[in-house]
Amino acid sequence: MTRALTLKPRRGVRQFFKFGVVGASGAAVSFVIFHILNHYGIIKTVAFAIGFLLGGVNNYWWNRHWTFRSQGHAGKELAQFLTVSALALAVSEPILIVLDRVLPAGLSHRPSFVWFGATLAGMAINFFVNKYWTFRHTHATEGSADS
Repeated sequence: MTRALTLKPRRGVRQFFKFGVVGASGAAVSFVIFHILNHYGIIKTVAFAIGFLLGGVNNYWWNRHWTFRSQGHAGKELAQFLTVSALALAVSEPILIVLDRVLPAGLSHRPSFVWFGATLAGMAINFFVNKYWTFRHTHATEGSADS
């Protein structure tokens, strides 16, 4: 088996791990923004959308520079990344609304559970669509060694 073939699967796993680390940092941004805005009376769907988009901008920067090491056109990638984020948000918002209606009102940390469920809904969409659309040009060098 050639070196290029053995590195390709590892690179995908490494990218997925990095994407997860970056996603965790974006989730932290989203979580904090959501809870601050929710605390000040902003309705949950708006607070979630603002936090989600700010977390997404964080994720874009780190994924571009660290996860995928992209050298592509930053403006085009950002537009694609935000389009994917909007798609993920469109999937997440209805889940947020449903969870907000069905979870018991007295549940401890209820807003956090609502946020978490809605956030999970968009994760797979974000990774796979960004990997294979936004940053697809970075796959041309998958046979090369990287860390």
